[in-house]
Amino acid sequence: MLIIGIAGGTGCGKTTVVNQIVNELPENEVVVISQDSYYNDLSHMTKEERNAVNFDHPNSIDFDLLMEHLKQLKSGKSIEIPVYSFVEETRLPQTQKTEPKNVVIVEGILVLANPELRKLFDIKIFVHADSDERLIRRLQRDIKERGHDLEKVLHRYQTAVKPMHNQFIEPSKEFADIIIPNNHYNTVAVDIVRTIVNQKLLN
Repeated sequence: MLIIGIAGGTGCGKTTVVNQIVNELPENEVVVISQDSYYNDLSHMTKEERNAVNFDHPNSIDFDLLMEHLKQLKSGKSIEIPVYSFVEETRLPQTQKTEPKNVVIVEGILVLANPELRKLFDIKIFVHADSDERLIRRLQRDIKERGHDLEKVLHRYQTAVKPMHNQFIEPSKEFADIIIPNNHYNTVAVDIVRTIVNQKLLN
């Protein structure tokens, strides 16, 4: 099993890069796990209390569960991935059963910021995008898909997203094996990743 970690700031285009890589791999050989599924369970909090949580800080992620799940997949066991609601800002009661595959992609803003999690990755990728571009994408996504109003999104960006990016996410770039600039479709970088993956799967 090959485990790939893909990090980068909010709105940098990680999902696009993940899809490009998945499309280059044999069908049914890859599973994608999102860091977002592993936000801590906040169902014991009120909606107002959840609004005050810094979701861009590493402490907001249940890394222990994520690492345990990766180890279980590597040992050939299936896992039950939590289902997270961005609208309710907490986990839902149901889980998603996931079977082990030859390639596991773990994507999220903080997946390269955790030293123990990094040790589990065979390939580490950081997706880089212009900060203004990332802000625009974040605004569009949070308003359209997550039901947040403009004032809330901008407040979170200024008080949590940007400072946490500077403190935890941007410094994690130094641990990446490959840095992909995602201002446009980067075929060369994706081709390199595909070649590395295929070589490792053959070994």
